Amino acid sequence: MRHRRLVERLAESERESAARAVRAHQAEAEVARLRDAIDALPHAVLVYDAAGSEILRNRRSADLEGGRHSAALIGRAIEEVVRAGGATRAATQTLELHGPPPRTLQVTASPIGRRGQREGTVVLVDDVSELRRLEAVRRDFVANVSHELRTPVGAMGVLAEALAGEEDPAVMRRLAERITTEAQRAGRLIDGLLDLSRIEASGAPPRLRLDLAAVIAAAVDRISPLASQQGVEIVVAPLTGDTSVAGEESQLVSAVANLLSNAVKYSDEGSAVHVDLASHDGWVDVVVGDKGVGIPAKDLERIFERFYRVDRARSRDTGGNGLGLSIVRHIATNHGGDVLVESEEGLGSTFTLRLPHL
Repeated sequence: MRHRRLVERLAESERESAARAVRAHQAEAEVARLRDAIDALPHAVLVYDAAGSEILRNRRSADLEGGRHSAALIGRAIEEVVRAGGATRAATQTLELHGPPPRTLQVTASPIGRRGQREGTVVLVDDVSELRRLEAVRRDFVANVSHELRTPVGAMGVLAEALAGEEDPAVMRRLAERITTEAQRAGRLIDGLLDLSRIEASGAPPRLRLDLAAVIAAAVDRISPLASQQGVEIVVAPLTGDTSVAGEESQLVSAVANLLSNAVKYSDEGSAVHVDLASHDGWVDVVVGDKGVGIPAKDLERIFERFYRVDRARSRDTGGNGLGLSIVRHIATNHGGDVLVESEEGLGSTFTLRLPHL
């Protein structure tokens, strides 16, 4: 009898041990899954116990170590939010790092625990640099659009008021012509914005086989009336060899036409704009060169920004809106290429639209 009870106790003990082993294995598996989940997060995550000692950090937190100065600033910010987050609500601190590269980090500490009992703190470090940059671009874009539209719209208002009180037919005609000019200017700006928005939204275009020689011919036809009006000749060099690329025809025609339009507008009457096409090392280059006013060295890095114009007075006279080169760059990017520029003030400019050879 006593032997039987001993056997039963041993069996029960073995079952309890087996159950504890299963629970321990399940707990280890749960911890491993939790760690994998934290490692998979796109943000740096650090976990601290109730005493403020670090007990866990994910792989992404290695990005915080960077330079010694930056690491010290980040570490101090984390310590401050951990102390501030020891209460019942989250604490957040924004950290500006000057780099290089410059970064903006948002450090947030939230208490963790159950039944109102604080058991530790979890810290999330989010790199919001790109978000801040996009917000700045959006603000600048809205401000620039407002400024650019205010000029022609304001001019039309003033001209309309003058026209309403005018009785001289000749003066009325001149005022009406000025209103038409300003309306066309506003229309070109709106068309440019719509083109840029469509190109940005379209992303990578359909991969259709195109001959760049035909693209250049279509762009030259589009700009020929402007060239004739400005007294500028467009000279296309003889094209040889295979110049096929993959892309969307209307976008590429628009890109080349914008380069030609800029070259014509900033060239002197009686001069020529030259267009060459060459293939090398897996690329095809459309090269548009002029002997016009050129671009100052200080402006070369900014000419592809939306609304940026080197000579605003000349841009107004030629009808430029500062969007053409931005459109060219977006089209080049959409096609996996680039746009390059070489220029010297007073001697002219050369723009190269570089595209992958098919």
